[in-house]
Amino acid sequence: MPQTAALQHLAARDPKLAGILTGPPFKAYRHPDLYRDLLESIVSQQLSIKAAATIFARFLALFPGRQPTPRRVLALPEEKLRAAGLSRQKAGYLRNVAAFALHHDVSRAALRRLGDDEVIALLTQIKGVGRWTAEMLLMFPLDRPDVLPLDDLGIQLAMKKLYGLRGHGRGLHRRMAALAEAWRPHRTLACKYLWRWRSTQR
Repeated sequence: MPQTAALQHLAARDPKLAGILTGPPFKAYRHPDLYRDLLESIVSQQLSIKAAATIFARFLALFPGRQPTPRRVLALPEEKLRAAGLSRQKAGYLRNVAAFALHHDVSRAALRRLGDDEVIALLTQIKGVGRWTAEMLLMFPLDRPDVLPLDDLGIQLAMKKLYGLRGHGRGLHRRMAALAEAWRPHRTLACKYLWRWRSTQR
């Protein structure tokens, strides 16, 4: 469904959300290599955008043609990964992704054949890839339209402010999920507007 029709649906179903559905349309994410996206998501965990970009660039520079194939990642000594700015834990997680990709097809074409929950179940088998990471891959590289990342701090803070929610943990998750029922089948787009709106708040 085109974004215009999706926005009309969201605005009609949720008057509070309607007030923040402003700004230019979001562009579709286009990247040919989901395996690479997985590697980048590991590097980016708990880092600022700038720091993550710097370390990932150093990581890519370790490989011929900046191509970190699974076999190349597994063959690279840990000290070289650490020298690029990666913690020992993240170096291990990158190896986990590479080892998984040797035995499982994690290409965009393969994951397109799976439902959202199936993608999450597949990817979270990898130590270092949690539900949030899998949901971000669904929302952006895979462009799935109806994902609600309940554990995302930005979405939690935006919904608390917009809807006056309180609390945390499962209780907060239940209230968020109940409100977001009105957004189906466009919860991904609603979340993108919540992120945008929160970035303008002080």
